[in-house]
Amino acid sequence: MVAPDANLAFVFPGQASQHTGMAAELLAQEPAARAIFEQAGEVLGLNLAELCTTGSDEVLTRTDIAQPALLATSAAWLAVLQERGLAARIAAGHSLGEFGAWVAAGVLDFEQAVRLVRRRGELMEESASRRPGGMLAVIGVTDAQVEAACKEAGRKGVVVPANFNSPGQVVVSGEMEALFEVRQAVKAARGRAIPLRVSGAFHSPLMEDAAHSFSEIVAALPLADPQIPVVANATADLVTTAEQARQAMAKQMTNPVLWTASVQRMMKEGVDLFVEVGPGHVLTKLIGRISEEARVLSVGTPDELQVLLQEVNK
Repeated sequence: MVAPDANLAFVFPGQASQHTGMAAELLAQEPAARAIFEQAGEVLGLNLAELCTTGSDEVLTRTDIAQPALLATSAAWLAVLQERGLAARIAAGHSLGEFGAWVAAGVLDFEQAVRLVRRRGELMEESASRRPGGMLAVIGVTDAQVEAACKEAGRKGVVVPANFNSPGQVVVSGEMEALFEVRQAVKAARGRAIPLRVSGAFHSPLMEDAAHSFSEIVAALPLADPQIPVVANATADLVTTAEQARQAMAKQMTNPVLWTASVQRMMKEGVDLFVEVGPGHVLTKLIGRISEEARVLSVGTPDELQVLLQEVNK
């Protein structure tokens, strides 16, 4: 199996990776996964197992449901990987996925994490209802062009780059009138701007109320020093102490996700195999666009698990 010092990174997907039935096969086949979902149900009083097997996309799109559901699914897959003896030497996650990375690094235990992300989702929903907004995926123009478009559109309202996902793909977040201006500028530059199915303007100043409340919760939370480094969304730097983790959690809700820089940092640290732990293939595709040299595998189905085990046992 993979030795603890192998050049392996676990990366955890964020919101929008959820889908109906995302944990059905996992729960049917893996007792370690069922234990995670049972724990989540006891902690939250919410039947996440049912939601992640038969829940509708409409329900799973709700931020307060999507966040604990995705964390539980990723944590369940993490438990299965650990049961098989796989150990990463570094971790990261995209937006919500960063909390999967904190669990993988031992900064939070699963019970702490699932309580925390449920509250995070509730706070974000509350902020979104007070200060409505949305998000656009911008494709086919440079980061500099996106930043310039946001600056110009700022006269119409709050709008900022929210996720630097890969070269040529940036997500923009803000108020609807300002987003419309960005969309027009992107079209004029022959790029594409695709509205995302989200309930608010995440990773933007419109989340300041939520971020303030969340920071107070995080300040009082007992955290452990990471057992492996975590690359933080807000800085793309390595987090190696509990206090650094606390600061990273507090910054994350209103700061952009520096995913391109985070992947580049992990590769600089010697990572040569990324494993996306959880449903979907969003990060697998993004990492492939960031580096043609990176090896990336997804683990969101039993078949994908077998492919990974074959790969690491070569």
